[in-house]
Amino acid sequence: MSARNNVGPVSDRPAAADDTRGRSQTDPTPTRAVAITIRHPRLRVPRAAVTQAIRVLDAQFQILPGDLPHLSLPRARLAALKSRIENRKSKIPAACPAGELSLVFLTDPALAKIHGDFMDDPAATDVITFEGDPSAGLAGEICVSADTAWRYVGARLARARGRAQGTPLQKSFATELTLYLVHGWLHLAGYDDLSPAKKRRMRSAEARAMKLLQAAGDVPEFRLA
Repeated sequence: MSARNNVGPVSDRPAAADDTRGRSQTDPTPTRAVAITIRHPRLRVPRAAVTQAIRVLDAQFQILPGDLPHLSLPRARLAALKSRIENRKSKIPAACPAGELSLVFLTDPALAKIHGDFMDDPAATDVITFEGDPSAGLAGEICVSADTAWRYVGARLARARGRAQGTPLQKSFATELTLYLVHGWLHLAGYDDLSPAKKRRMRSAEARAMKLLQAAGDVPEFRLA
């Protein structure tokens, strides 16, 4: 879920030595600054691992040429992507904006309040993405609910009881919460899920991104105490 043209109101935005302000808004930024804010009292966040996961996405995730017509991007960014294509069958580096990326980990009630304040829907949700302000060196903000991830994987594992033993709860939780970050990052790269066709492209991109992180061993080990 994304909120267009708004900067999220909840991050601490600490200064970072690897800030990428002033870089091209269409180039991948493997050394961008990542600001992490934790506002969940029981969530344990491996900050370095989270930053590494974002950098892997920035450096290695690629857009499929067939995704281009389905991306929701300003004309200038979309034109810059199209100009890179020399072979229409090739993949294209992702276009998540340059600048500091803010990641905020919240409880269900806190994210529901943001949902209501910015989208007039006070229901609990999993992730909300805010576009940043390129002129201020801000790529955007991704707000995720750890409670929703925990509840979802708990229900899924409960349904699987009696079958062969599956993935442990904490590992499933870490994967689910990482998926929420991936979803927000893909929103900033131009993917959305506002139509069936675009939703299919988003789901495919999510799967590719998660496969990339899993292959690299870079899925952060989030834990909920």
